[in-house]
Amino acid sequence: MQPPSRQLSNPDLPIYSIGSVARKLGVSVQTLRSYESSGLILPRKSSGGQRRYSESDIDRLECIRQAITHEQMTIAGIRRMQSLVPCWSIIRCSDAEKANCPAFREHDGGCWTYTHDGNACSGRDCRACDVYRLSTSCSGIKQLITTVTDTHVSEPSHQH
Repeated sequence: MQPPSRQLSNPDLPIYSIGSVARKLGVSVQTLRSYESSGLILPRKSSGGQRRYSESDIDRLECIRQAITHEQMTIAGIRRMQSLVPCWSIIRCSDAEKANCPAFREHDGGCWTYTHDGNACSGRDCRACDVYRLSTSCSGIKQLITTVTDTHVSEPSHQH
């Protein structure tokens, strides 16, 4: 599965076809397309429109497969878990930006599943965003939530 020219230093390099990833994970191509249409993953597309996956994408897909097959989570449950990643804190959005952000107001998927107009994420490539990249692995999602929670708990209260 590993192309001979694979650059080990760049896990985000989209080099694998959808068919090779499906075989590696033991799932159908339709399953991978379903994960994409559900917003669980954002594969890159070649100039010819073919999906291309990176090592980071494969890590994300392995986390998704683990959640579905071993933890018996549904796609909706995974989307809900991804919605708990506090992107507004990681990106450091202002209160005004949070008020205009569907990822802050809604709880139906990771911030990358929403259209961002008029906030800090407008015009950004979600695949390159720290929030999406850091939430690649199951442990990464937990670490993001824990780190942000610990930071806010340890900060002194500004209430008077």
